[in-house]
Amino acid sequence: MAEVDDIEITDVDDDMPYEVEKGPIKNQDLTSVSIIVGEIFSQYGWYMLVLTVLVYLLIQYLSKKRSSQSPPPQTEQDAVLVARKQLAMEASRKRMQEELDAKAAIFREKQREQEEEKRRQKIEIWESMQLGKSYKGAAKAAQATEEASSSQTVLKSKTDKKSLRGSDYNPLNGQGGGTCSWRPGRRGPSSGG
Repeated sequence: MAEVDDIEITDVDDDMPYEVEKGPIKNQDLTSVSIIVGEIFSQYGWYMLVLTVLVYLLIQYLSKKRSSQSPPPQTEQDAVLVARKQLAMEASRKRMQEELDAKAAIFREKQREQEEEKRRQKIEIWESMQLGKSYKGAAKAAQATEEASSSQTVLKSKTDKKSLRGSDYNPLNGQGGGTCSWRPGRRGPSSGG
């Protein structure tokens, strides 16, 4: 019989189950894994390359779409630009308000002058009546100056038009129309049989 020096014999208790001792793995260089990966790349390499490029392009497209949907962050330049626009708008509004105020002041001055002119004319008419002079002559002169001043601002409508027909004209009663009158034709069959 052959002698075996490496074998060790130990007693085993009957109440404990058998245990298998695990030793360190002898093949640690992973050559089998690298062989499997090499076979997969050799069979499906081009497909994997195309799939990788498509995934990369899809990620780029989605990131561009997301960035275009979200508003760009406010920068200091944008805040300065908005402030400048607001100041320019405020200055423009102030200038327009000043122009409007100037026009309103001119209009009020003209209104005051017209009121003063009317008051002066009324005083002249009253004085001429107190002296016994003709009130109509002064009124006509005053009216001529008033018409000249009012024609500058507002055109006067003509209310003194002469009517084209007399006041006794009524189109429903048939009179007052002159020689021209309409009469309906005869009823019945035409004559000349």
